[in-house]
Amino acid sequence: MLGFGNIVYSDLREIWPNEERDFTPWLSDNIDKLSEVIGIELEIIQREAAVGDFSLDLLAKDLSTGQNVIIENQLEATNHDHLGKLLTYSSGYDASIIIWISKSL
Repeated sequence: MLGFGNIVYSDLREIWPNEERDFTPWLSDNIDKLSEVIGIELEIIQREAAVGDFSLDLLAKDLSTGQNVIIENQLEATNHDHLGKLLTYSSGYDASIIIWISKSL
């Protein structure tokens, strides 16, 4: 018989202290988990993909359509700086899907 464990809420920075060095590689290695949650089969094309002077966390491809997907991680609350970067990244890679992972709004 299977039982349920307790849900434990943790500070994201305790699990992934650095977004670029810790969370982005983890997400890249576990992209199947994100694919399952959003219902889109994703394949990672590149980590830290350059767009001008900025770097997109993850460039992926929607395997069912072949379209580019950009994934931006933010282990803090959302802000207008990251929103602007998402628009830049989506334009730079002609992305059809934008995924913004953040701690909160």
